Amino acid sequence: HRRTRRIISIWWCVWQDTALCLPHCPDPCRMILYEGQSRDSEKQENIMDYLKTTGRIFDVQRYSIHDGPGIRTILFLKGCILRCRWCCNPESQEFAIQKMIVQGEEKIIGRDVTVEEMLQVVEKDRAYYYRSGGGMTLSGGECLCQPEFARDLLRGAKERGIHTAIESMAGMPWENIQMVLPYLDLYLMDIKHTNPEKHKAFTGRSNERMLENARKTALSGMTRLVIRVPVIPGFNDTVEEIQGIARFAATLPGVDKIHLLPYHRLGQDKYTGLGREYLLDGVLPPSAEHMETLKKAVHAVCGLDCQIGG
Repeated sequence: HRRTRRIISIWWCVWQDTALCLPHCPDPCRMILYEGQSRDSEKQENIMDYLKTTGRIFDVQRYSIHDGPGIRTILFLKGCILRCRWCCNPESQEFAIQKMIVQGEEKIIGRDVTVEEMLQVVEKDRAYYYRSGGGMTLSGGECLCQPEFARDLLRGAKERGIHTAIESMAGMPWENIQMVLPYLDLYLMDIKHTNPEKHKAFTGRSNERMLENARKTALSGMTRLVIRVPVIPGFNDTVEEIQGIARFAATLPGVDKIHLLPYHRLGQDKYTGLGREYLLDGVLPPSAEHMETLKKAVHAVCGLDCQIGG
């Protein structure tokens, strides 16, 4: 009978207002309910732990209309395994915090932040995302050089109903990409060349892993994949080279869009500020006419929607 009364008391607490019932419940009942509440509290704490993940950024750009749909906030993460000759963010390549001369003054490049701090910044523009279909984009550098930080930023944005995207060249281990896919709406993936030797000569690394990861990402079906090609004179700006990339992109399941991004020299002064040589000094951006020629060349070999810029 005592055991029966205890069970009835427990169910009465569940059915009625627990706070009112507990003072009148027998000790075993209170203990069971308190233990349950304690486990729920611990579980909630574990769920929120990801907000404490730390990472290193070097810039935040709000109100961007590039690197994804709508109005976006772009978080620039530090660190990259490539050394592309044309890189417009050379201050992103080293993970270490650096000093760079900007307009005659020394500036610290890089700071450590938590996921929670960054989400607070991202959420400030929620109204703009809602109206424009925008969201948050992770860039760099190579954001997947900090996979746990990238994953938890994307997770936090998704849990808040914010569209997520990354800009990445897929040169990291496949496990790094797998970590972010469950929280990723759009993958803007750089494919710079199909020739491994030429790719290594201009970026410092071969491209076999990148092409393999592009196919794995497409086959996963877990995110929308868009291929982006930085068009660099002397590296990949011939009709044949662009068509080679387009043919490869067209074999990726689910891929229907390719962006051609014309080379620019907006980051050239940063090399001076870092005390580095700009290896493409004297190279001019491709003309609008040449970009149109390359766009037509893509359409000649595949059915992908090709746009200039993006």
